[in-house]
Amino acid sequence: MSAVRRDRSDRPATGRRARSVRRTLTAALLVGGGLLGVAASPSPSPSGGGDTPTEAGTAFRTATPVQLGQEATAEASTGDYLYWVLPLDSGQRATVRASVTLPAATGRHSASTWQLDVYDGLRRRQPCMYGTQTGTAAKDAATVDLSCTLRPVRSGADQWANDALPGAYYIRLTVTDLAPEDLGQPVRALLKADAKDVGGAYAADNALAVPLVPGAGTASAIEPADGWSGTWWSDRWLWTAAGGLLAALAGIGGYRLTRGPGRPGRVPPTA
Repeated sequence: MSAVRRDRSDRPATGRRARSVRRTLTAALLVGGGLLGVAASPSPSPSGGGDTPTEAGTAFRTATPVQLGQEATAEASTGDYLYWVLPLDSGQRATVRASVTLPAATGRHSASTWQLDVYDGLRRRQPCMYGTQTGTAAKDAATVDLSCTLRPVRSGADQWANDALPGAYYIRLTVTDLAPEDLGQPVRALLKADAKDVGGAYAADNALAVPLVPGAGTASAIEPADGWSGTWWSDRWLWTAAGGLLAALAGIGGYRLTRGPGRPGRVPPTA
């Protein structure tokens, strides 16, 4: 009978340990989930301020500066090269969109093909992850729309790599194929770039000392609206802290679950 009573007396302690472990694991999941949610939530892209640019440059050195979220327009002639320059920082994945309003169909002789190219601060042509980088407009089309989503910008890269790095990004828009008789006709271009913050998933252990920006010309002052980011911080720190916290809480919970029942208190001898 004493053995039965001892087993029954152990049950409340076992139940208390199980409830304690459940509370510990629940707290770990809530805290870890909150940290991971903060790390995963993208920050909004900075909006462009100031006046809308109404012209485009004709070369890299005369590219018109624009900001993320800012629309830029330009009146030009078919056959011109149009250049803008945009600052992109670490962790940003930009999408550039351009729309060209074509001349009246009655004055055109054939279809036309337009192309949107992006170059980094070293003037290396950057590939598009997806988008319509080249588009052909029929003879009677009113507009042609182009887009290019770039690779995420990394804070640094190895010397042999061709990764996208923080700095200036040049956007070039031009026609690549049309009838010679259509050269010089008036067109109107509309450009806008936005960026999504993909965070520490694309962060690198090394970082550039300074962003890749031009040292001369009208684009020398190109900079994000809120300035360049620091070189050491990324949301990978939050992921690391959350993982460490979850591991610590899981260890505490496992210890409480697997430890044996506590020893009964000693009864002082009676006189």
